[in-house]
Amino acid sequence: MSRYHLDHLQHLETEAIHIMREVAGEFERPALLFSGGKDSICLLRLAEKAFRPSDIPMPFLNVDTGHHFPELNEFRDRRAAQLGGKLIVRKVEDAIAKGIAVPAPGEISRNKLQIPTLLAAVDEFRFDCAIGGARRDEEKARAKERFFSFRDSFGQWDPKNQRPEIWNVYNGRLNPGEHMRIFPLSNWTEMDVWEYIKREKLEVPTIYFSHKRQCVRRGGQWLPVTTLIPPKPSEEVRELVVRVRTIGDIISTGMIESPANTFDDIIAEVAAARVTERGSRADDKASEAAMEDRKKAGYF
Repeated sequence: MSRYHLDHLQHLETEAIHIMREVAGEFERPALLFSGGKDSICLLRLAEKAFRPSDIPMPFLNVDTGHHFPELNEFRDRRAAQLGGKLIVRKVEDAIAKGIAVPAPGEISRNKLQIPTLLAAVDEFRFDCAIGGARRDEEKARAKERFFSFRDSFGQWDPKNQRPEIWNVYNGRLNPGEHMRIFPLSNWTEMDVWEYIKREKLEVPTIYFSHKRQCVRRGGQWLPVTTLIPPKPSEEVRELVVRVRTIGDIISTGMIESPANTFDDIIAEVAAARVTERGSRADDKASEAAMEDRKKAGYF
């Protein structure tokens, strides 16, 4: 009798699809966070495989900081429309205007302001579950996550008080006001994501591939020149052939010099990299505890 053996990507895919279906079975009002980044692109493909030919049984949610790359938002809107999904966008700017999010004096990055904006959206739509593309290999705080990550009635995460996940049995029980964050890609790596995108022939935003962009050297990395943070008088503006490795706020996402214009090129770069992809985000480089502190407060 022949046996069917799953390869590495097939195993990861099967595990993630199982978790997607667990979400559909256990929760009444789930949402799938979709930014248009590479990890959430994989999530959409997994949702298609988990639920097609039926409609994907959850809306797509995105928290827009107002500092997104234009290419990212264009891709986000177009991909959601192609799938016939309901896309919910909640903007940090609107949360600031309503007093939901309060910027700290002199703070330019809006990463922290995503927290109250996201929690307000969870309350507004009464979501009891939010699926995201975080992976354990990204940095230390995310490595502490489980597949099912419990959030209390304040939207907060306690890394020391997580539920056991034995034999692929997940505890989704919630009291009113609580919700769960779900991470189907927990066991994936950056390499797995790109190999899966290549295998599935998935489209990604053009900024993942090499292109010409004006940049300045700041904080040990190349940052794109934008109207949000104009170059300082002492900074030299250079036009470089660059791409993004991970996408965050345009004001803090470092560009890497790269000729990569195919998936094979990107996979080769990732294989040779000695710095994690989060190392190209200025706000995450500031402190190893920064992400854990934000997650405890409700960040994804």
